[in-house]
Amino acid sequence: MSVSLKQKYERILARERALANSVARSVVAPRPFGVWDFMIPVIFILNFMKNKQVRELFIQNYIFTKQLALQAAFDILRKEMSREEVSARIESKTGEILASEAQEIYSNEIRREQLKEIDLLIDHYRKLMESDGDDYISFVSNAYQNGHSYSVFLEQLMAAEKKVSEAAQQTLGNKADSAALSRIEAATARLRMAEVEKIFGTQGSH
Repeated sequence: MSVSLKQKYERILARERALANSVARSVVAPRPFGVWDFMIPVIFILNFMKNKQVRELFIQNYIFTKQLALQAAFDILRKEMSREEVSARIESKTGEILASEAQEIYSNEIRREQLKEIDLLIDHYRKLMESDGDDYISFVSNAYQNGHSYSVFLEQLMAAEKKVSEAAQQTLGNKADSAALSRIEAATARLRMAEVEKIFGTQGSH
């Protein structure tokens, strides 16, 4: 079955949401509500996660950079926008957030590392949307051909995400929940490794 570019966009976004939801469910066990700190794009300062509304906030923050990059890749392919145009739009969007938030929550250091992550993701999503297939698994399989190539990309992505996390921890100081962040990183890595095995088999990481 042939799927449209828009359908590919929607299926990739659905997968990113599903991953975020899985991370949310595995990272923090439900507990009674208490005071929780800041939630900013990509970095999640979580002490409590109980109901659907809070989980949705987590998901939106988790996929913040992913959505920006996916939309950019889609517009490059569908609207024939240039890389410079979509990059300028993303810089403007993140710049608006920087201008509207208190400096102790969202800093230029966080933004700078996010832009690097987004740049990496734009290439990834373009690759997926340009590949053959009718679902996310086939997009990845056809785009990367083998588990090693896909694992190399995931390692690059996790390194970029970690740089964002480190910038946020530096910005937030003692307000940062480092233990929660470590659980998020570990859960993300575990789920992604399982994905590689599901798509490419046990040899995927070799």
